[in-house]
Amino acid sequence: MKVLISGGGPAGATAAYWLAAQGISVTVLEKTSYPREKVCGDGLTPRAVKQMQLMGLPHTAEHGYKRNQGLRLVAVGRTVEFPWPELTDFPAYGLVRTRAGFDEDLIRHAQGAGATVIEHRSVQDVLRDDTGRIIGLRATVMDPATGRRTSQTEDHHADLVMAADGNSTRTAVAAGLHRRKDRPMGVAVRTYYRSPRSELDWMEGWLELVDGTDPKRSLLPGYGWVFGVGDGTANVGLGILDTSPAFGTLDYRAVLRDWAASMPAEWTFDPEHQEGRVGSAALPMAANRTPHYVPGLMLLGDSAGLVSPFNGEGISNAMESALFAASCVVDAAAAHGLQQRENALARYPQLVHEEWGAHFVQGRALAELIGHPALLSAGVRAGMRMPQLMRFAVQIMTELSDRPARTMTDRAVALIDALTPSR
Repeated sequence: MKVLISGGGPAGATAAYWLAAQGISVTVLEKTSYPREKVCGDGLTPRAVKQMQLMGLPHTAEHGYKRNQGLRLVAVGRTVEFPWPELTDFPAYGLVRTRAGFDEDLIRHAQGAGATVIEHRSVQDVLRDDTGRIIGLRATVMDPATGRRTSQTEDHHADLVMAADGNSTRTAVAAGLHRRKDRPMGVAVRTYYRSPRSELDWMEGWLELVDGTDPKRSLLPGYGWVFGVGDGTANVGLGILDTSPAFGTLDYRAVLRDWAASMPAEWTFDPEHQEGRVGSAALPMAANRTPHYVPGLMLLGDSAGLVSPFNGEGISNAMESALFAASCVVDAAAAHGLQQRENALARYPQLVHEEWGAHFVQGRALAELIGHPALLSAGVRAGMRMPQLMRFAVQIMTELSDRPARTMTDRAVALIDALTPSR
């Protein structure tokens, strides 16, 4: 089989690695060139680290990765630390690595396994055969010097296309797959500061974000973060859900600026110490683009809307979806006959659903609840005063439990998942 992937971020690069490692011919079309900046918190949870371990991707301090030991939550004048749990299925540490570095590490790892990567190719349309099946992509060649489109186009053909080109996903849209409005969306805004907090060894979340223009100072459904990058800078940002009544009118950069300015002066979250621009990006959540497979096309990562509504985590889900997709392709390549091959490919949405169906339903319910400022405020106060309850909530939100269950917490998480309608 021949596979064509649009987008070389965590989903596309991970899929390319697994396919190439199994001897599948795979080509990645990337709009820009590496290294390239992506707006993100740069945090890698133990689930993402597990995927890196499976791939054999080096991730020590010498490779530019800053290890952290868990989550530190701050609200209502309290600070509570939640070390990553000791599990069989996942490592007990997380990492921070700029997306410019992480994405390049992943794509070079895929190239080392045998994947072909073509940079400066912007997907414009899908190619179909007489039956309507997608059989490739039409891409515009980008000018490396200016980053602008040229008049040159290329047609790339394959047995299967994987859309891994992010939230805007020109590939999926060209195939007629549009965003579902019944799923939550979020926005992330972040920048970097030269700061002593660069050496922070916790992924820090601040749970009390407010809109400075609101006289009631109501809480916004989201959180601010401070992640130490380990290179002299800290990634400082915020994520907000669209379930807030103020979502469409918020000046997110102003919220970030005001929040950062409220921090201790010695942290140097100020214009003088800012590194680079303030960037923003949409967070497509809870499977907001479906179906995840149509004949000839799979949707991976953000293109499939696989960001968690609980915490805005998307990297681990992108990498896991890539592994699922690659396993289906490997099975398809070994199948006898066209129908068996198609059956193997069509199994991909079920794998995605089994992994995240219940989790996304729970996350959607939470997103709606915390869109009400009074409920959000009460929940934050209660959670920070009952660390054990918050610890359990954190494990649900981060999807960190063993399967099969080994502890009471694991069993409780499994029971909640089993009782949650997965659609």
